[in-house]
Amino acid sequence: MYYKKYKINSNYLFKKLKIYLSYKEMASKKIGPKFYADVNKNKPPEYSNYEELEITWGKQEDYEIIKKVGRGKYSEVYEGINVNNDQRVVIKVLKPVKKKKIKREIKILQNLKGGPNVVKLIDVVRDPSSKSPCIITEWIDNIDYKSLFPTLTDQDIRYYIYQVLIALDFCHSMGIMHRDVKPQNIIINHQKKQLRLIDWGLAEFYLPEQDYNVRVASRYFKGPELLVDDIYYDYSLDIWSLGCMFAGMIFKKEPFFQGKDNYDQLVKIAKVLGTDDLYKYIEKYELTLDNHYSGILGNYPKKPWTKFINEENKHLCSNEALDLLSKMLVYDRAQRITPKEAMMHPYFKEVREKIEKDGNPSLIEK
Repeated sequence: MYYKKYKINSNYLFKKLKIYLSYKEMASKKIGPKFYADVNKNKPPEYSNYEELEITWGKQEDYEIIKKVGRGKYSEVYEGINVNNDQRVVIKVLKPVKKKKIKREIKILQNLKGGPNVVKLIDVVRDPSSKSPCIITEWIDNIDYKSLFPTLTDQDIRYYIYQVLIALDFCHSMGIMHRDVKPQNIIINHQKKQLRLIDWGLAEFYLPEQDYNVRVASRYFKGPELLVDDIYYDYSLDIWSLGCMFAGMIFKKEPFFQGKDNYDQLVKIAKVLGTDDLYKYIEKYELTLDNHYSGILGNYPKKPWTKFINEENKHLCSNEALDLLSKMLVYDRAQRITPKEAMMHPYFKEVREKIEKDGNPSLIEK
């Protein structure tokens, strides 16, 4: 069987030991990004050393909760108001987590403040009784993506994907990976054409040759690197996640890859992208497949994107859209298109021309 060509070992500790002991493996895995690899190396240490951050707490009494609008694994989110100026805000109440994780999110939001299409940090406060930290950010009046996405036109999708790329290119240029790009973390005011990339709780500073936790991103948007323990991943993870979202939008199939668990997620990906390129990726980076895959991962041919086109979605599936998608959803992280490159893709020609002519409404404070 094809598996025997590759090293399969379920012993996690042994697998990790091999990563640190095999110079060849380390050298091959440490293939860095095309752009922004040394951003944090070239900045002063305090830029990325969030563990030393001294938080300046604002006044909790300046804000009142109006209603709960969402919850996640690490927080509960409320619509609120600044009682001093009646400004609507988002109040993100963090659940008990490690202090350094809280500091990391605050530091990243501080570093990205004022960036295009990145949710704006307003304040950080702490509840006097529970001591729970609360991150206060700007409020964007938005429609839930499950209601909005099915109504979007071809031009809408081009415009909003371009706006996400602007945000990603900016945060990458600042040395930061988002690591949780998904529809729930992209809020849109469709009337004003405003978009914001939110929830930076899993974001991290990128440093070359540093290993990272693969337990990030939501399952349906996890890149293959997370599913095969490729711990030297980089910014390109965000492009994979956006590619999954883009596929869901143009094919009207949300989520596009819907695995029952992390193992099944890779199987779902392989049934579309094929196994030949998966095995080439594993071989190139000297990775080890968990032996659980030997029972569930077969040999699959690569499916053409045209197989997913039907009467309902064909108006969204231009040749340019399929070409861009094929450059985003690539196993080998070093071969994926970057946000900077993607923004110059022919798919966005009309968007670029309109922005050059009229300006970018998503970047204008309303």
